[in-house]
Amino acid sequence: MRVARDRSNVHGLVEFDVTDARNRIRERTAETGEQLSFTAFLVHCLGQALDEHPEIQSYRDWWGRIVRFEDVDVMVIVELPIDGGHLGVPHVIRAVNRRPLESVHDEIRAVQSDSGEHRQSTAATLGLRLPGPIRRQFWRLPTLSPRRWKRVAGTVAVTAVGMFGTGGGWAISPTNYALQLTVGGIERKPGLVDGEIVPREYLSLTVTADHDVVDGAPIARFVTRLKELVETAHGLDHP
Repeated sequence: MRVARDRSNVHGLVEFDVTDARNRIRERTAETGEQLSFTAFLVHCLGQALDEHPEIQSYRDWWGRIVRFEDVDVMVIVELPIDGGHLGVPHVIRAVNRRPLESVHDEIRAVQSDSGEHRQSTAATLGLRLPGPIRRQFWRLPTLSPRRWKRVAGTVAVTAVGMFGTGGGWAISPTNYALQLTVGGIERKPGLVDGEIVPREYLSLTVTADHDVVDGAPIARFVTRLKELVETAHGLDHP
């Protein structure tokens, strides 16, 4: 894992072997006729890892107090067809840590097929349209009122910059969240399995966490657990 610093944030650039997960997704697609969302799979694994390491999604409020949440509310960017093109729109999936993978998948697909209701109702989307001075106050919500930030924008974020592109590669994105996963590309390259070198698929992932709130050791343990869940295709055993 490579580490970079940006103000109070620490960025870990990691690679996860997603070969088994993508193979199981392909198998389920062949069986059911519907392609399972890879984003939903990542969000599901993230919810489980944070349920086991809740200290990672903690915020420090205006008075310096630590605010920790039990529910994992994940903000994702859902691509929607708008005016003949495509636009990424933020959407918050609530209580991911208490929901099965299929429920997360169904919600993402429902937003993608929605006629317009979700496009206008997301508070984070409205925040992007506010005048500059008001918008800057909106993005200060995590420190002014973490609980209000949770209500309008969730507790953590997952954003993709090249998940369906060719080749690997990481991106470091600024964020106001205590934890953000920035999903890069997937690259096919040799890997060692049972003592043999075989082709594997590796996902480039940037894990950004607030180092002012959580120390490096808990962050490392969280990343290790997330890697285990992703690489063992957690939640993909049963359709």
